[in-house]
Amino acid sequence: MNTNSNNEQLVLVTGGGGFIAAHCILQLLNAGYRVRTTLRDLSRETAVRSMLHEGGVEARERLGFIQADLSNDTNWDEAVKGCAYVMHVASPTPKLDFKHEDEMIIPAREGVLRVLRASRDAGVSRMVLTSAIGAIVYGHPRQTKPYDETVWTDTTHAPAYQKSKTLAEQAAWEFMAREGGSLELSVVNPAAVMGPVLGPDYSHSIYLIKNLLTGKMAGCPKINACFVDVRDVADLHLRAMLDPKAKGERFIATGGESIWLMEVANILKANLGKAAHKVKAKQLPNILLRIAALKDPMVKSMIPLLGIPMNLTSAKAINTLGWKPRSAEEAIVAAAESLIRLNLL
Repeated sequence: MNTNSNNEQLVLVTGGGGFIAAHCILQLLNAGYRVRTTLRDLSRETAVRSMLHEGGVEARERLGFIQADLSNDTNWDEAVKGCAYVMHVASPTPKLDFKHEDEMIIPAREGVLRVLRASRDAGVSRMVLTSAIGAIVYGHPRQTKPYDETVWTDTTHAPAYQKSKTLAEQAAWEFMAREGGSLELSVVNPAAVMGPVLGPDYSHSIYLIKNLLTGKMAGCPKINACFVDVRDVADLHLRAMLDPKAKGERFIATGGESIWLMEVANILKANLGKAAHKVKAKQLPNILLRIAALKDPMVKSMIPLLGIPMNLTSAKAINTLGWKPRSAEEAIVAAAESLIRLNLL
């Protein structure tokens, strides 16, 4: 989204080393904003600037860095100081080796509240929170109609990571109702995020493409998912930040209807020629997955999803904010091509 604004307003983007955050920073800089971003470790500044360079932008002094961690209060007041808007993109990444689900839930929930509090106190106009479809689609009886923004994951039947995303987003809305003051909140709930990677830091969804291209996946589990291009996710963040109609709303980001992983494999084969020669476009029987799940926590996390339609609709973002996402196929191919181009396989 190009606002053609050269207004030099300052926007805080949390977790600037992340895949979605880097694309948000790119689009903000291209739209004329100045950006400050948080990093847990400032030694990563070079890596972030390198990702932006890969994305075609030399940020120079228009981008500032500040050390801040979602698990403690240090520097958050300083991070939001002077900011017109905040994009809270940072989130604990999924852990497979946790001893208790609170290892993911508490940092996610407390981190959101920490950034909300600091933003409210600093007079920030609006915060855009990056949630996930994990806060929408889990724990429901099988349904054929697409999930929309009115639905919430049933946390009694959700895996730990999805539970953490749900509880963090719910805590944000509760905070706004109780003590949000003049701060406004909008939320973006992306499907599996694909699109061009800018460096070795990318979303866990992209590992699906990497594992297919390298032949690490012996075949395709019967899993259904929606996909969205990271460039469109960043664009939706900007729209949610600026549009008055986005105040107090959540928006699903998907590039069309859900597809099965077999279709993902076939998309790679159809578009990448020789580069996709290791892709195994064959259906894995559910029983094989159930056996593998006994030893592999990654596979175990897939079991509740086997054979379940996971269709979503982005009609709200399209109709309310004028959002125009790329197709799932374009997002998947862009992810694969960037992994190959940057030698990340």
